[in-house]
Amino acid sequence: MHRVFRSTALPAALAFASALSAADFSPARCEIVPLPDQQVSFCVDGAEKLRWHFDEKYPRPFFYPFNGPSGESLTRMGHPGAQNHDHHRSVWFAHNKVNGVDFWADPRPNGKFGRIRQKLWLAYADGDEEAIMATLAGWFAPAGAEIMEQETVAALIPLADNEHLLELQLTFRPPDKGESTELGKTNFGFLAVRVAKSISAYFGGGQLRNSEGQVGEPDIFGKPARWMDYSGPIVVGVGKERKVVIEGVTFFDHPSNPRHPTKWHVREDGWMGASFCMDEGFTITRDKPLELRYLLHAHNGGHDQNKAAKVFEDFSQRPGFEIFKSKRKHRQYDVRRKAK
Repeated sequence: MHRVFRSTALPAALAFASALSAADFSPARCEIVPLPDQQVSFCVDGAEKLRWHFDEKYPRPFFYPFNGPSGESLTRMGHPGAQNHDHHRSVWFAHNKVNGVDFWADPRPNGKFGRIRQKLWLAYADGDEEAIMATLAGWFAPAGAEIMEQETVAALIPLADNEHLLELQLTFRPPDKGESTELGKTNFGFLAVRVAKSISAYFGGGQLRNSEGQVGEPDIFGKPARWMDYSGPIVVGVGKERKVVIEGVTFFDHPSNPRHPTKWHVREDGWMGASFCMDEGFTITRDKPLELRYLLHAHNGGHDQNKAAKVFEDFSQRPGFEIFKSKRKHRQYDVRRKAK
């Protein structure tokens, strides 16, 4: 006689599985997605808007791509016609003179060039209104000594018509056991954007315009402005579906920043940078760190002065960020907007 043994494990497992429902889970619209090779993707509704790169094979971290509403990148890696500007990596942080060390150009043999290294990520926060990343980086002299620390908060904010904002809060302070860090007078630093070749005024069909209504490099270079815009043609699609659309990047300086409105280093060949130390240097101390807030708007069409003014006003009123030790389970740090 053969006995039949009946297991209750399978029905129980099936019962558990049937209790799970996709309807019970609601994904956040805005997500931070860590990727291999020291990369982090910023997504809205599952579509990538930009990506953070911090691999040590590069002299400093950067964002690429920085996609426009069409899904094509509004920025590029490097200069279209000069290899000695390969340090222009899309959207990046750098400075030409930090305690006398050059962090702007790429390192060369026997040169006094520094490197910026992300030491750790502090927090990733998904949400329906924005996705936020907080990181901590060190600025290291050629011999390896850390001479400045940089805390970065980057928030991706979706807008209508597939546009988006990248809001940045940068806090610079001396390293541990350091009392001060000296920033020298220079046109180069801290935040810069290398636009796509087709958006460049020289290599493409784009236009530079600032908040004061001035147009083109000769009238804009070195002038103070609340924001800077670089807009122009972008090619989308492939084959017979290929077409040209107009998109752009508006770069805003927050009114709380020291020396606001900032002066701008711009070029017709396709880049723009907020030049914090254009007129004079700056001393950062442990008691008085330097906080800078910037905003990049990926927009449809050419520059719209009224639209930019509204984005600037909203940015002006929006509180900044704070990073703190988390009291929540399975988290070391949290990041959130400061209370108004």
